[in-house]
Amino acid sequence: MADQFYMTQEGYEAAKKQLEYLQTVKRAEIVERIAEARSHGDLSENAEYDAARNEQAANEGEIAELDYKVKNAVIIAETDDNSVVHIGSTVTVHDYDMEEDVEYTIMGTTEVDPMNNIISNESPVGMALLRHKKGDVVTVKAPNGDYKLKILKID
Repeated sequence: MADQFYMTQEGYEAAKKQLEYLQTVKRAEIVERIAEARSHGDLSENAEYDAARNEQAANEGEIAELDYKVKNAVIIAETDDNSVVHIGSTVTVHDYDMEEDVEYTIMGTTEVDPMNNIISNESPVGMALLRHKKGDVVTVKAPNGDYKLKILKID
């Protein structure tokens, strides 16, 4: 069975748009740079050519990965149910170790933005919070040790 990648409809549309950009615009730009670098002669000592070929390989890898995720996407239905934490929930928790309240939004792996506390459902915090209710204390199994969070609010 193929992996499943949970996405909101908005995240799915953004992934499809990014994939189309990589396949059409960026791919064409790289091919143009390779052709230009080739025109400079000897390819064995042509740094421009090597850089363009490396960029092409990276772009093709990104296309393959994004294409796989889009093809195996599971669109998350939006819901107003705030009784339990689910993908798409914004959760306010109290971190007992840090003695502070933190707000996380739980999304699929393709929509994470750690700098803005948008975390993956597959992250240690995301996995610990899913399917729990307001008032529950959950244990986060992190690489550097377990810690506890209390769910204060689910939006």
